[in-house]
Amino acid sequence: MRTSYSAIETYLQCPQRFKFQEIDRIRVPKSREALFGTLIHGTLKFMFERNPLFPTLDEVVGHFREHWPTKEVLLKESQHDTLKHSWSDEEEKAYFEEGVRMLKKFYEKNAPWNFTILDLESRFEVSLLDEKTGTTHILAGIIDRIDKLPDDTYEIIDYKTSRRMPSQAALEQNLQLTLYSIGIQKRWPHLKTEDIKLSLYFLKHGEKLSTQATSLTAENIKEKILATISQIEQHRTSGKDFEPMPGPLCNWCGYRPLCPAWKHLYRNQESAIKNQEEIDQTISEYLALKERDKKNTKRMAELQEAIKSYMERERLTRVFGDEGVISKKTVQRFEYNLDAMKELLSPLGKWDSILKPDDIKLRRVLKEIPEELRTAVEGTRTVSKEYTVISVSLKGSKETAVESEDGDR
Repeated sequence: MRTSYSAIETYLQCPQRFKFQEIDRIRVPKSREALFGTLIHGTLKFMFERNPLFPTLDEVVGHFREHWPTKEVLLKESQHDTLKHSWSDEEEKAYFEEGVRMLKKFYEKNAPWNFTILDLESRFEVSLLDEKTGTTHILAGIIDRIDKLPDDTYEIIDYKTSRRMPSQAALEQNLQLTLYSIGIQKRWPHLKTEDIKLSLYFLKHGEKLSTQATSLTAENIKEKILATISQIEQHRTSGKDFEPMPGPLCNWCGYRPLCPAWKHLYRNQESAIKNQEEIDQTISEYLALKERDKKNTKRMAELQEAIKSYMERERLTRVFGDEGVISKKTVQRFEYNLDAMKELLSPLGKWDSILKPDDIKLRRVLKEIPEELRTAVEGTRTVSKEYTVISVSLKGSKETAVESEDGDR
């Protein structure tokens, strides 16, 4: 399989978007944020290109201004934008001024003549062998910038126009940077992992976060990528759906009108949908009942607490009403001596049957262990049963789910 870091990242964020983008090859207009980010990256490349002299700050800002999309281009993009993210005059002005501010701040702290730039927007390919299948996969990518540092080490820098900055722990497990480290070592095999500094430069804040990959981190990332590729290929060969993963990024995704998680929201843009009015009424009734259930559940908890307090105060174990009886009992939970249990149950062949992991407890444990162990544990799992889950999210409440079992698959 030939793919890229960005495609792998897209799959991890949302398998359905990956399918639209990488398999179906459906193209959508770039969002405002994407257009802005592309222009900023292009301007920073211009800033560090010595031709034959480095550009001044005014020339850098002038390049940004010169390549800023015209009104006609912005209008064309917004007309084809399925999410209708049109550019108002105020928004265009705000984006442009933000870009100028970011560039000025960056130039002041990063005068181009102070760096030894080896390459800009450097393309690379990495071969990854899946030893389980014997298949070699090719990953391609583009590194924004590669510097050689005074101590003869190297620095990979990736620019970010986003506002959110990751924690140092997340940075140290960053898939993108580690993959770039593998890519640069393939180009220059004499480099060791510890000779490479990995940095994300957040232009909005004027801050650079850095880490250093280790051989262990690189191996873990390779395993994660290979596991992801395996999942993608299983989806493709089995014909199983690439399910969407709704989240905050959906607000900037051009595939929303096509996506199973959002398509229903755009139903009024279509015509002649069979039984649309009937199903809309069904959905409204169902949500109304869920809202009533939420209120009833809250009130039930209040009444239950009041009855429990009364029974404890009066030392009662049962109370009676016209409609029935309410009982109170003490429930105990036990912990067992596992060594003693093993000794008793092993001769009967029953010990292994009680060691099956509890999925809820396992998910809790996986959050607490290192990334490499989490990846290894997840690699041992197989699907034993599938359920259809209907989840409901009411305004001002947590999401609730109703499961229906489809049987073993």
